[in-house]
Amino acid sequence: MTIVVTSEGQEGLRHRLEVEGFDDLFADGPEFIGGSDSAPDPHDYFDMALGACKAITARMYARRKEWPLEGVRVKVIRDDSQERHGTYRLLVSMDFLGIEDEKQRSRLLEIAERCPIQRLMTVSQVEIDTELLA
Repeated sequence: MTIVVTSEGQEGLRHRLEVEGFDDLFADGPEFIGGSDSAPDPHDYFDMALGACKAITARMYARRKEWPLEGVRVKVIRDDSQERHGTYRLLVSMDFLGIEDEKQRSRLLEIAERCPIQRLMTVSQVEIDTELLA
């Protein structure tokens, strides 16, 4: 997997993101740091990755179990007030549309807690090497 990030002009902080054939994605910074707030910022993508992964994981599980899941709603609330002190807190609320059985709802929530992105964010050691392009 290769992701390419390219600046959009000399002004501002807007960048085009190319991800395996998807090149209509953008990132920008908020106005208070010199961006134009024209696209999600990198923190937004981080938070969205978690919400999307939880939804996809729950949907896959429900499909395998043949449960009547009609849709998944995920709400992610960020508390970055302590980020500079090493704590970045995300509150995730989920709703499983079409699932009325409380045991099934609880199981879907439990399965969503095991999504790959949550594990990556919370228990994996991520190593990053940065180099100049040739």
